[in-house]
Amino acid sequence: MNNKKLIWQIFPPNLLITLVAMLAVSWYGSTALQKFYIEQLESALQARAYLIRDTVSQLMADGKFDELREFCRKSGREALTRITIIDLSGKVVADSNEDADLMELHNGRPEIIEAYKGHTGTSIRLSRTLQENMLYVAVPLKWHGGNDAGKEEADRTVSGALRVAVTVTAIERTLENVQIKIALGAIVVIFAAALVTLWVSRRISRPLEEMKQCALRYSRGDFSQRMSLHKGGSVSLEVATLAASMDRMVEQLNERIRTIVRQRNELEAVFASMSEAVLAVDTDERVISLNKAAVDIFAIDGKQASGMLLQEVVRNIDLQRQVKQILENLEPLQDEIVLQYGASERFLQTNGVPLLDGSGRNIGVLVVMNDVTRLRRLENIRRDFVANVSHELKTPITSIKGYVETLLEGAMDNREDAERFLKIILKQSNQLYAIIEDLLSLSRIEKLSESKEVDLSLGNLQPILEEAVQTCQMKASQKNIRILLNCPEQLQARVNATLLEQAVVNLVVNAVKYSEDASEVIVSAEEKKLDDGTTRVVISVRDFGIGIAKKHLPRLFERFYRSDKARSRKLGGTGLGLSIVKHIAQTHGGDVAVKSQEGQGSTFFISLPGAGEEGVRSEELGVRS
Repeated sequence: MNNKKLIWQIFPPNLLITLVAMLAVSWYGSTALQKFYIEQLESALQARAYLIRDTVSQLMADGKFDELREFCRKSGREALTRITIIDLSGKVVADSNEDADLMELHNGRPEIIEAYKGHTGTSIRLSRTLQENMLYVAVPLKWHGGNDAGKEEADRTVSGALRVAVTVTAIERTLENVQIKIALGAIVVIFAAALVTLWVSRRISRPLEEMKQCALRYSRGDFSQRMSLHKGGSVSLEVATLAASMDRMVEQLNERIRTIVRQRNELEAVFASMSEAVLAVDTDERVISLNKAAVDIFAIDGKQASGMLLQEVVRNIDLQRQVKQILENLEPLQDEIVLQYGASERFLQTNGVPLLDGSGRNIGVLVVMNDVTRLRRLENIRRDFVANVSHELKTPITSIKGYVETLLEGAMDNREDAERFLKIILKQSNQLYAIIEDLLSLSRIEKLSESKEVDLSLGNLQPILEEAVQTCQMKASQKNIRILLNCPEQLQARVNATLLEQAVVNLVVNAVKYSEDASEVIVSAEEKKLDDGTTRVVISVRDFGIGIAKKHLPRLFERFYRSDKARSRKLGGTGLGLSIVKHIAQTHGGDVAVKSQEGQGSTFFISLPGAGEEGVRSEELGVRS
């Protein structure tokens, strides 16, 4: 449908109405003027005919036809009128312009017929004699004679007709001139009316055109411009009111859009920043939306996933089954699914609910997924820890219980056996005490790390390392092992001296335990600058003992993990020393690592932030933690 502009809907109809009105007025004016002229002329001719009728009647009654003809010619010349006398037979008796004897019968002329009837007859037609349009007026003639002698005029019978005529060519020319002037005036009026109509149309359509342009900008989301039509008096009240209403509407619409956009941005920000993965699908199981956490968990392209089938995006049968059940039953459903990532697993706790619109109609499913992998790992660690603690405590307790029972059964009578059994009980008691002490120490360090209440201060590392080495000298001297310390005097770091000393002591004690007699243990500290421009303080403890198999390195710092359980228990280890070292390093914002080669010894590292630096990762050392 082709819609026209408002100006072309207003201007042409108004112009057409003006044109028709002017044509009608012109036609009516011309017609009325012509009628007026003819009527005036008819009246004048009729008056002239009645003026000479008595004279003509008398001459006809007296039979003075020559005088009659002369009278007609004279009267016609004086009045510029053609006068014709016709008897009842239609014969022309006299004519002011032509020879009556040569003229044809006139009884068929319409004006003559009317005159014969006693009425005044008029007619406008082409004169056959003069070949001009003439106005004829004929009146009845009644003269004395015969049966009408002595009668009054009204009672006499019609004896003939007196016809007077004038040419109307001049009148027609005059009327044509008048009509031309009327037409020219009408054209001028129509042109002026067209200009006025065009001006009025533009005056009406211009503000509406401006409103249209504003509306188009509003439809494109551009609310920067407002209508100023209602601020002046150049437009109608209705248009000004409409413009003001549109301005208010746009203000309200713009405010609502800003509110919606702000709320949408807030929701998107919340949606994107949620640690829980959120996935929404429609009733056809096509993905509607998913947040960044879901994109990361499923390792997919979020933009491409929108609109795809759930089976194409998430290849997990448990999640697909959960969505199907929710769509079928329209009830919330909880589940736990496992995602495989090569050799590793990821545990997700899923909570799915039906998506309902404002009318309560189901439009899809919303699934919120919590990554509980860490929780499951912590549960496994807790179970392993409980099992390990139980096992580690059970071994010395069982040994103590067995020897005590043996003593009670009579072994105390044998002093040599009793003394040997008591020494074993003492050794196992010390082992049990060491385990409990390490457990308490580990718990205390973890608590300090979690609460971030560790008191760190900037200080030199050399005195701390010297104190740790001095603490281990007695154990080292029992195996004739030398402990060497390499540490710059001015090397500083932000540390808790007590905790750091405990960590170094644990590493040195382990090094002494697993080193051969008459060997060396080297304790070193140095400052290293990494590729990113940061500095790290690295403390290392190196031994030249039996070394550690590569397969044990990833788990070496776990609680109660031993690479050689029999040797560790024989040497009196609790299995918690390296775990304590790791937690102390992490408490300082650092990390631990190890490098080892079987038969050649091991090197343990504690990496700490340099003065003024933040945390450090073991990967930055290029070694295994």
